[in-house]
Amino acid sequence: MKFLLGALLAALAAGAAWAQNTNDPREPSGPMPRQDLKSDRELELERRSDSAGGPVRLPAWPKQANLVEFFVSNPRGFRFFIDAASLSLSNDFVVRYTLVARSSSGVANVSYEGMRCGGAGLVRIYAYGQAERWALQKSEWRDIDPSSSPRWQRELRSRYFCPNGGFVKTVAEGLDALRRGGHPEVQNSLQR
Repeated sequence: MKFLLGALLAALAAGAAWAQNTNDPREPSGPMPRQDLKSDRELELERRSDSAGGPVRLPAWPKQANLVEFFVSNPRGFRFFIDAASLSLSNDFVVRYTLVARSSSGVANVSYEGMRCGGAGLVRIYAYGQAERWALQKSEWRDIDPSSSPRWQRELRSRYFCPNGGFVKTVAEGLDALRRGGHPEVQNSLQR
């Protein structure tokens, strides 16, 4: 046993010495990412990733009193809510929110998501919740696809957070859109 431990320590020391001797300060340390192996779409999604850097701060668990219901067409037995206390806007125009999808039997699916307006829009799941605890997710930005994305994400984008291809500029504007059943810009364009 002592022999194995000694051999392991010697191998670690040799590896550290080799790394120290081969580390040229002009060269970046560690393996370089192979940008040429990524598709143009992957590079574009990375470019449009959260620019704030670092981990996303998860909100407090949603409270019933803070839930604002919003309309989703053909909800298939679910009611959808945004936790008003979790709604935030970042400097890079990402709307973050806690979504609560409650089934007719009362079971709630909870997620913390981010939405980026512009074009077809992008969405990202930061965490799922269960038993009043968050579980972080390693997810990437995805397009909000009219044919395959969940209906609630399409509704949040088109009716509430990204009106007519724009974006809400304040939390109050986003909450107002949720409480009204749609952003005033969307409602006004439908009346014309």
